[in-house]
Amino acid sequence: MYRSMLHTGKGEGVAHGAGRGAGDDKGAEGGAGTGDGAGPDLAVRVGSIALQNPVMTASGTAGCSAELSAYMDMSRLGAVVVKSLGHEPWPGNPPPRLRPVAGGMLNSVGLQGPGVEMWLRDQLPRLMATGAIVVASIWGKTIDDYAKAAAMLQDAPDRVIAVEVNVSCPNLEDAEQMFSCSAEATAAAVRASDAARRPRWVKLSPAAPDLCRVAAAAVEAGAEAVTLVNTLPSSQVRGARYAAGLGGAGGGLSGMPVHQIAQRAIRECRAALGDVAIVGVGGVFNAGGALELLTAGANAVQVGTATFLDPRAPVRVLCELEDLCVRRGARSLEELLGR
Repeated sequence: MYRSMLHTGKGEGVAHGAGRGAGDDKGAEGGAGTGDGAGPDLAVRVGSIALQNPVMTASGTAGCSAELSAYMDMSRLGAVVVKSLGHEPWPGNPPPRLRPVAGGMLNSVGLQGPGVEMWLRDQLPRLMATGAIVVASIWGKTIDDYAKAAAMLQDAPDRVIAVEVNVSCPNLEDAEQMFSCSAEATAAAVRASDAARRPRWVKLSPAAPDLCRVAAAAVEAGAEAVTLVNTLPSSQVRGARYAAGLGGAGGGLSGMPVHQIAQRAIRECRAALGDVAIVGVGGVFNAGGALELLTAGANAVQVGTATFLDPRAPVRVLCELEDLCVRRGARSLEELLGR
């Protein structure tokens, strides 16, 4: 549906990878080699966690379980970040929920999800059967909601390596302002999420008035990493009567339109936060896009909207990074980035 509307372009430094079609993606399972039987070392660290490579799915774009396993080996990714989960099931917004825009899309899904309990019981086992490393994502309308959702993850399997705290949600305790627009509310949500007893990442909105201050508050509250950036609040009207184009009226803009916003957010937070881990997300459609976020200062990246165009996009980006290392004679990601 969205294929003709999403235009990715070619990332800088990736001459051939971005445009590969389904029949050409030979690297989607095998990857590249260096000629001596060993591929380049793409291992990274995000806070205390070691990942085999820097490519993950982005929450909200890869489902809650093994939905993408028909298209790729999910165990090849650094991690699979699942859709944000509340402490109880949530129906989300009325349709329409998605609208294509040039280079990306607007979504107003409204955080529909099964809730943590059902996810642990019914959906996580299928995901773990793929061999994937998992990052859970949680959300809430109040601080207590975050605490409840996190507490329900205490006994999750060890392969659920971290919790990404999605604070780009309306805070019902503060006139429905997003948590991520307030350093104090963000810090409170991160502290409440300590109940999960595993490393916490915090996913922030580019709409925050002072993003670096919010990020610093999250780190002070215990977050090991910041994920930059979530979708940009947007809206769309359609037709002669200017009716809202989304069931939830407003929505989140993602894809290429936010790629430069993500780069700036990463660069500024890297300067402000020093060595704190950063996960970059926004407009990564190919290795070139991934490299731009990594060069800006990210330790790892997430692939999101591109998955709607090509459900194999995350592993394709990974293979393109491997290919790029080989073509440039780099034995590791660090060497490719000149670090």
